[in-house]
Amino acid sequence: MATYKEIHGVKVQYRDSDAPEIEGDVWYNSSTGKLRMYASAGSWATGGDINTGKLNVVGFGASQNAALKTVGEGGSPSGTTNKTEIYDGSSWTEVADGSQSCQSGAGFGTTTAGINVSGDGTIVVSQTWNGTSWTDGNNCNTAIQQAGGIGTSTAGMKVSGTNPGGVTVNVETYDGTNWTEGANVNTGRYQLMGAGSTTAGIVSGGAQPPNTNYDLVESWNGTSWTETTDMNSGRAGFGCATSGTQTSWLVFGGGPDTPAYTANTEEWNGSAWSEVNNLNTAVANGCSAGVITSALSATGRGPGNIPFGVGTEEWTAAASVETVSFD
Repeated sequence: MATYKEIHGVKVQYRDSDAPEIEGDVWYNSSTGKLRMYASAGSWATGGDINTGKLNVVGFGASQNAALKTVGEGGSPSGTTNKTEIYDGSSWTEVADGSQSCQSGAGFGTTTAGINVSGDGTIVVSQTWNGTSWTDGNNCNTAIQQAGGIGTSTAGMKVSGTNPGGVTVNVETYDGTNWTEGANVNTGRYQLMGAGSTTAGIVSGGAQPPNTNYDLVESWNGTSWTETTDMNSGRAGFGCATSGTQTSWLVFGGGPDTPAYTANTEEWNGSAWSEVNNLNTAVANGCSAGVITSALSATGRGPGNIPFGVGTEEWTAAASVETVSFD
């Protein structure tokens, strides 16, 4: 198990008073003689319904108050769509359509600077979002669907996934203009999720046929992938805090390729996974956004295998200073 210094880069701090910093920060308070930490407790609440229910969508954004979902499978009759919607913390608004209709692409970025790339296992186009409209950018090298996305619109990665040739370990990095083949992950899978940056990233979960769901987690240091602590529950097609970091991340929902979806939510602190409050409704293959203290889950496939849900849930975590207990 990693030490505190290995995770945060410093030893436990020595202070004469409590000074909240970031979640997971630990210090010794010399005035009280207690080891203290900055912790948060979160819960899910119902948000505003999405306008067009979909599944296998791309979502990204910096918080539950600034989230974007685009393209996917949905509509009547069922088929791919290029619809794009933005969430402002209470309601979804339709904005400019994507330049192509597709599903199951990889996405990363914010509501003012984002990327949607590949999809359907045959499309290599990357679409860039500037906060107002979509523009086709340079193609990626390999058409892959259901890949994990990491990073920003000028420094991102699409990780693993599947195409007509099968599950792949392929990784490509994006510099804002071009796509370049990078170091492969150790275990190929699809419907995985990712967060972090192109120098400190993380991916987890995913599946391989037939219905093998992974609790596997791999971290990225800018050069290579290393397996780290598994999630408590193996899953695929789940949501996550897309703006999370390698040491602070939230994952939720998902499940196997059957109607047995989950509402399970887990937090990652850089060394261990903790079970926290579940989603109110189990869901898979929807869109997600946010950070560990302010995240969003929307649309997707719900209970009974019913597709194209319109529900939204908002995760909010309240931070506090706590005494570390060794009981």
